[in-house]
Amino acid sequence: MKRYGQVIRLQPGAKEEYVRYHANVWPEVLSMIHECNIRNYSIFLKDDTLYAYFEYVGEDFEADMAKMVADPKTQEWWAIMGPMQQPIATRQKGEWWANMEEVFHTD
Repeated sequence: MKRYGQVIRLQPGAKEEYVRYHANVWPEVLSMIHECNIRNYSIFLKDDTLYAYFEYVGEDFEADMAKMVADPKTQEWWAIMGPMQQPIATRQKGEWWANMEEVFHTD
């Protein structure tokens, strides 16, 4: 299992709509997250910054992410979420949500 932390900002004024959508995430999207070996997925909000945490339990992260990207219902969800989000300037090339470095963990 590998832990991931990610960060992105919300566009000004998007907080209420973003929170409303995430109170009832579409079942197809939740199913795809699970099929792509993501577990213990949480998104936290502070001011206009979103922090995501998840655990990847699969063996081929890139293949699982390609599967998710190819899913039509996930694409539909992202088409709604994307305009509400503002990637941070320091993200790596190809990232939407910027990956964070884990500096501490304890069980």
